[in-house]
Amino acid sequence: MAFATVWNYCVPLTIITVACLVRTAHCQAVQAENVTVLEGGTAQISCRLQNYDGSIVVIQNPRRQTLFFNGTRALKDDRFQMVLFTPRLVRITLTNVSVWDEGGYFCQLYTDATHHQVATLSVLVPPETPAVEVKQEAVEGGEVELTCVSPRSKPAATLRWIRNGREIPGVVSQQDNGKTFSVSSTIRIPVERKDNGAALSCEAFHPALSGQKRIRHYRLDVYFAPTVRIVPPSGILREGDSLSLTCSVTGNPLPRNIQWSKINDTLPERAEISGPTFQISRLSQSHNGTYLCQAQNNYGRAADHYALLVYENVSVTTTVPPTPTTHPITSHPTTPTLLTSSFAPDPKDPGAVVETHSAVPYAVIGGVLALLVFTIICVLIVTIWCSVRQKGSYLTHEASGLDEHGEVQEAFLNGNDASQGKKEYLL
Repeated sequence: MAFATVWNYCVPLTIITVACLVRTAHCQAVQAENVTVLEGGTAQISCRLQNYDGSIVVIQNPRRQTLFFNGTRALKDDRFQMVLFTPRLVRITLTNVSVWDEGGYFCQLYTDATHHQVATLSVLVPPETPAVEVKQEAVEGGEVELTCVSPRSKPAATLRWIRNGREIPGVVSQQDNGKTFSVSSTIRIPVERKDNGAALSCEAFHPALSGQKRIRHYRLDVYFAPTVRIVPPSGILREGDSLSLTCSVTGNPLPRNIQWSKINDTLPERAEISGPTFQISRLSQSHNGTYLCQAQNNYGRAADHYALLVYENVSVTTTVPPTPTTHPITSHPTTPTLLTSSFAPDPKDPGAVVETHSAVPYAVIGGVLALLVFTIICVLIVTIWCSVRQKGSYLTHEASGLDEHGEVQEAFLNGNDASQGKKEYLL
């Protein structure tokens, strides 16, 4: 069989000297050289003669079929050609060599006794680039089984798995196909989603490659459930602003359909959906709510939500100057009034902002209430403190009176002079 790339070379291995025929004073001999060639190449089979005297030279194939008889073709096989016939050297060539051409080629010299030498032809079959077979899909959290196969080589090729510059030991099996061999190497490795796209390679080594190697590159294809993340807008959203959300989705296989929805409600009429992008123009507080982005593939489902909160426009407090009113008979003075001014989008022109007024002084009312509460707390604290102080003073005087009464009673019982006791008591 011919290969696309063929290296034609012949390797002499050993020189075998076999026969020596003694005839008168001459010694005739024939020698043959062993040859190694790549499949599809050209082999040169040589028979060297010594002291040749014109005897018959015959070359036969491994099946002992005569190829040439004294330089004349005997077998109709155009792949064999006689390229040289001299008294010292007989050489034939064999093109498009296959493994079925292997064996011993006989160089025979017919004299009084027949002698021959055998040139052994060896054919090397280099491996093709190996193939990678996957037994089952690689799913996140599981294992993947990969088999590197070299279907045909002679001798058997050596296979090796490499990942990140390191060899991964594999289970090697070899099968004899008669003239050639098939070899495989199987590995099992755990996989996660981070391994998706990881590079591996299977390398084939062989004597016919002269130190080179044939490599099959492979990238892991790991299947995993999707992940979803909504990219929120920056800043605070107010009435009249526009909302734009992007749903970032990963997964293998990548989900094709992305679904947008609003929890416990329908999507606004002005909502625009374009694949992973969700937009609402001219926001209002009626758009407040939680929006959901969902995606799924054959290995799972994922979702993410975004809580939309639309604020009212910024409010500022302004003083409106008094506007005099004139009547024919009487006039009424006007006093300054505190009004609340706010800005809102013009319904006719969304880009314009108009000023609106409200007569409710929220800031003043809040300040008054805070001051009133603070005053009440202070009065309660002072009242409690005074009450506690007065009760303590009363208990002190009452105890002092009880002590004096006891002393008088004791003096009366002891028969002391009442007047003296009374006097001491009064003192």
